[in-house]
Amino acid sequence: MAYEELARDIVKNVGGKENINGLTHCITRLRFKLKDEGKANTDVLKGMDGVVTVMKSGGQYQVVIGNHVPDVYEQVLNVADLGSGSSSANDDGPKGNPFDRFIDLVSGIFQPVLGVLAATGMIKGFNALFLAFGVLSETSGTYQILDATGDALFYFFPIFLGYTASKKLNLAPFIGMAIGGALVYPSMAGLAGGDVLYTLFEGTVFASPVVLEFMGIPVILPQGGYGSTVIPIILAVLFASKVEKMMKKIIPDVVKLFLVPFTTLLISVPLTFIVIGPIANIAANLIGAATLAIYNFSPIVAGLIIGGFWQVFVIFGLHWGLVPIAINNLSVYGSDPILALSFIASFAQTGAIIGVLLKTKENKIKTLSIPAIISGFFGVTEPAIYGISLPLKKPFIISCIGGALGGAALALIGTQGYIVGGLGVFGYTNFIDPSTAGVGNLWLIIGISLAGLVFGAVVTYLVGFGTLFEDDKTATTQGVESKPASEGAVIEANGETYIEKQVLASVMEGNVIPLNEVKDEAFASGAMGKGVAIDPADGQVHSPVDGEVTVLFPTHHAVGVKSNEGVEVLIHIGMDTVQLDGKGFTPHVKVGDKVTAGQLLINCDLDIIRDAGYSTVTPVIVTNSDEYLDILTTDETKLKSSDYLMTVVI
Repeated sequence: MAYEELARDIVKNVGGKENINGLTHCITRLRFKLKDEGKANTDVLKGMDGVVTVMKSGGQYQVVIGNHVPDVYEQVLNVADLGSGSSSANDDGPKGNPFDRFIDLVSGIFQPVLGVLAATGMIKGFNALFLAFGVLSETSGTYQILDATGDALFYFFPIFLGYTASKKLNLAPFIGMAIGGALVYPSMAGLAGGDVLYTLFEGTVFASPVVLEFMGIPVILPQGGYGSTVIPIILAVLFASKVEKMMKKIIPDVVKLFLVPFTTLLISVPLTFIVIGPIANIAANLIGAATLAIYNFSPIVAGLIIGGFWQVFVIFGLHWGLVPIAINNLSVYGSDPILALSFIASFAQTGAIIGVLLKTKENKIKTLSIPAIISGFFGVTEPAIYGISLPLKKPFIISCIGGALGGAALALIGTQGYIVGGLGVFGYTNFIDPSTAGVGNLWLIIGISLAGLVFGAVVTYLVGFGTLFEDDKTATTQGVESKPASEGAVIEANGETYIEKQVLASVMEGNVIPLNEVKDEAFASGAMGKGVAIDPADGQVHSPVDGEVTVLFPTHHAVGVKSNEGVEVLIHIGMDTVQLDGKGFTPHVKVGDKVTAGQLLINCDLDIIRDAGYSTVTPVIVTNSDEYLDILTTDETKLKSSDYLMTVVI
């Protein structure tokens, strides 16, 4: 499921992320708040695969997606750097508990640069490989140019992080880059190993040589300078963002253009060298020492935990807490075991999908498995996880076990990563030390990854799993999908003969309205599914079938029920009532509850809805109606709750 590609196309055609002031979503659609709706390409969006239609209502630009809106929403947040979603360029920062804010901050700073970091790391790794096998020599021009290409980003990392951290912390990006540039300025880097003027804290563990002073104040530079460092520039940008904000308040508008950056840099850069940098450098060393101490306490246990839970970390975004630690270790020690221990997880996941492909009888799973396996070999396991293994449960658990065993095996042979490079098969270059151009235990790592692949495939095949698509269909020679066996009476309607699949009862008392007369294009067009609408006479909403509550939106304006026969019914109370934020709606069920036909699901106050200016017309649609031959609706114009509403036929 190409949600990320769809998200990029959506962001592009709503005018780009700079045109987005905020984003929320309801049960079927993305709800944008755009700075200028005129910049959106509405016709392009309407014709896009994965988009049902586009609506403009209530000051929102609504892109209707359908059942997959939560998945697309998460990808749009990532693509547009919107953090928690309901944010804008003027927000003070991410909201939520401290841990969530930390993860959001780290991901916002490192995510934009990780792709290039991985690419340059791969170049550096391949260059070391060419050197190890004698393809190139250190004196050749080819080697030197490739070395510069692969090493430049990491060496000048403070400049790149100065930009991304500034974007996240609301500092003018070029000020952040200027601070990063000062940290890696060649003459400053050269002074780091120069003549020592005197030593502070001599005779203690905090002994620090001083190589220069600023207005008589000693400046402590780390050995080798600030190139490749992570923590100093982030803390410096955080401090500078506060300084800039203060300067904007006290400097007159007529001279803000140059005096704000002038004063911000004049205050921030010296203090970074005098105070922030040394403290951050000490913190970086302590973090590195602490992580390695934990690793050295029991490398095998560390491998089991990181390898086994890595995919879970990724699902919940928790891996962002480990990425900067790994990059910090590369800066401080030149190598890192943390990310290295997660390497086998993608191979175990890919192997599990191979096992699924070989075992399953479901054609839909076979179709999904092949592209998931291909992407998995290159380290992209999201299609495999979200599309197959996680819904099937057992393959996901088996892949986690394989990742844990692989992580323990990597720890046992003392595996270290030397670069942040590619994923999957492109990740083998991560384990080549560029400083020695030695392949080390690379062949063992390749063997362990293949073992993880085989483990996932064999164990998944032997253990087995359930079905993902219960009503799996096979194509006939005419190219028309065959239907399930009869589950009801034979029905004569409209001159045709049908077999009853499911009878739906009315969910509310009121007048029946054909779906195509609903004043909402997404429902009226039938794009969301076939059905009927009710103009309610009271606010009691009842279940139309025996089944399970599968969806209950937080604002309680919409509820979904899946019948025991597999028919998926969506009841959307009123039009644009998500704007009421739950006011007037009282739910009597929760997701996962088993319900019977006629059971009360929600009470809604129709007067509150109408007084707020919203329509109370309630569509009742079968969202998976494309799986059935037709939906036959009642001929009555007025119904009581639990009266016959419609029939799903096959």
